[in-house]
Amino acid sequence: MLRIARAAMFTVLPAELLLAVLLVSGVSLPVPVIVVAELAVVSVLVLEGVTAYRLFGAERRGGADRRTALRATFRRLVPIQVIKVMEFELKGLASLVLWVARRRHSVPPGSTAVAYSKEQTPTLVAFLFVMIVETVVLDLLLMATGVPAGPRLVVLVLHLYGIVFVLALGAACVTRPHVVTSGELRIRYGVYFDLRIPRDLISSVRLSRNYNESGMVMVADGRLGVAVSSQTNVIVELTEPITVVRPLGGLAEVTSVRFFADVPNTVLSTLRSLPHREVS
Repeated sequence: MLRIARAAMFTVLPAELLLAVLLVSGVSLPVPVIVVAELAVVSVLVLEGVTAYRLFGAERRGGADRRTALRATFRRLVPIQVIKVMEFELKGLASLVLWVARRRHSVPPGSTAVAYSKEQTPTLVAFLFVMIVETVVLDLLLMATGVPAGPRLVVLVLHLYGIVFVLALGAACVTRPHVVTSGELRIRYGVYFDLRIPRDLISSVRLSRNYNESGMVMVADGRLGVAVSSQTNVIVELTEPITVVRPLGGLAEVTSVRFFADVPNTVLSTLRSLPHREVS
């Protein structure tokens, strides 16, 4: 039943969202189509409710308290990829608040914050400018061609969401820098990636610039790459494998990590000056 509930959620609810967009846009749909769609949504909601009730009951019978059972039920019913995307959205909005307040996330006193957003900032600013101009021009064009208010509102909301997304991405990368403490090296990319490397597992750290990274977070042959604008410039070698959680929840074991820093020498000097075991 759990698999059926997940499949129904992915199939019917997006279709309901599409139907709502069409109705808001002023598209005239046959009454039978609307009735069938609403019945399908109600059926899915009932199925989700029954499945959630059974999962919650199983957790409670296993000894979990009410809050733990609710959390476990949610995580079993909703795919990890959906949970991650929801977390990205919420943390991205929180990053905008931190950015406006000129604060940083989880940079404890005595630690060293290592920025990494400088290379991508010009690209994000240019992309943001183009999106704003496109939003204004497109709305004026739709208005001039007599498009009803409904479709114009849908298009406007989608464009505004894209603008907020770009702002949140930039803010997250600024407010969530890499962090070096006496106990760990924390490597991040906005709200999408966060890796804590215990200081005792680092065997060596060196500079090595690469301009041809193929993605933001990549794992291949036990080597992790966390790139900014297709670039990395610091490589950290480990004494033993550590587990990496990819942006959408996948797990991997790595023994080497390469990442980008605006001032890579800061990483080297900070790690080598810490009182833990010597780093080459």
